[in-house]
Amino acid sequence: MADQYAQPGEDKRPTDIPAIRWEEPPEGPVLVLLDQTRLPAEEVERVCTDASALVEAIRSLAVRGAPLLGIAGAYGVALAAARGFDVDEAAMALEGARPTAVNLSVGVRRARAAYRSELAGGGDPEQGARAALAAARQLHQEDAEASARMAEHGLALLGELLPGGGHRVLTHCNTGSLVSGGEGTAFAVALAAHRAGQLRRLWVDETRPLLQGARLTAYEAARNGMAYTLLTDNAAGSLFAAGEVDAVLIGADRIAADGSVANKVGSYPLAVLARYHHVPFIVVAPVTTVDPDTPDGASIEVEQRPGFEVTEVTAPQAPVSGAGGGAPVAPLGTQAYNPAFDVTPPELVTAIVTEEGVVSPVTAGALAELCARSRQATAG
Repeated sequence: MADQYAQPGEDKRPTDIPAIRWEEPPEGPVLVLLDQTRLPAEEVERVCTDASALVEAIRSLAVRGAPLLGIAGAYGVALAAARGFDVDEAAMALEGARPTAVNLSVGVRRARAAYRSELAGGGDPEQGARAALAAARQLHQEDAEASARMAEHGLALLGELLPGGGHRVLTHCNTGSLVSGGEGTAFAVALAAHRAGQLRRLWVDETRPLLQGARLTAYEAARNGMAYTLLTDNAAGSLFAAGEVDAVLIGADRIAADGSVANKVGSYPLAVLARYHHVPFIVVAPVTTVDPDTPDGASIEVEQRPGFEVTEVTAPQAPVSGAGGGAPVAPLGTQAYNPAFDVTPPELVTAIVTEEGVVSPVTAGALAELCARSRQATAG
């Protein structure tokens, strides 16, 4: 069976369950994922024994979030190599699983390059598989380190923009340890502020239609003891109007060369609200999310999700009756517009926080300089 579930041990606490891990039981290597579609009702792990199972896990959002998708993609290539499957075929399937998230293709290509390099140097497929796994593990570690540096840079930026502490921060979707090898991107900054005694309130958008904010960010905020409040996405405007938001912190799935930011749908309206109300709108993402080959926002391919995600409501452990496995909330045959992401133009972004530093104002030249500096650091 290529894809199965495993229940974590009863003595494990939520913080002990990683979002992704590689294991090597006697029957062969597997990739184990914390199934995010089952949170917060259940902490259930999903076991993938081949790349096709991982592709399905990615498409179903059992594993999600730009940095973690890069890690998953690299491990997926290593899994295919270790199990004796066609590595190029697996890599192609993984890259196409979610087209907007550039980190996924970055991770896949990195592990595949390590595999090919080993073979080109005279190594056998087994050695190639070990090389791919080493590349995936290195990417995993690098992402954890990048997360810590982003939190540091982001906290310093909040201190500059909002002296005095007591920050009231609004976030959208989920950007914590569930999407990262470390503690996340935007959420990691809010968590750093919390630990420093500078976070007064974390406002959590529900993030419709799949409720990543309600199900996942609230879950992470609660287990970290943060002061947080959940709101529907369409309540954000009244929150800004009441003067209750000091800054917006979001992640990114792809940043174009000109600084346009693709993130979970609903991010662009927040940027417009933030600009009107003179509130900093801050994007937190690793340098790998910047795609120099995508010139501008119009060139970003935006994933279109199934309509039933809008016309039905799905909740873990809830009764289901709809075609997509949820409870219908719209008349049968209703058409739905369901882009997974929207694109925020650079002029609405106050700053982009990366592990290599902060870009502000956001321009093509500043981003290019950041990426060049990152490549030099990696080469060194």
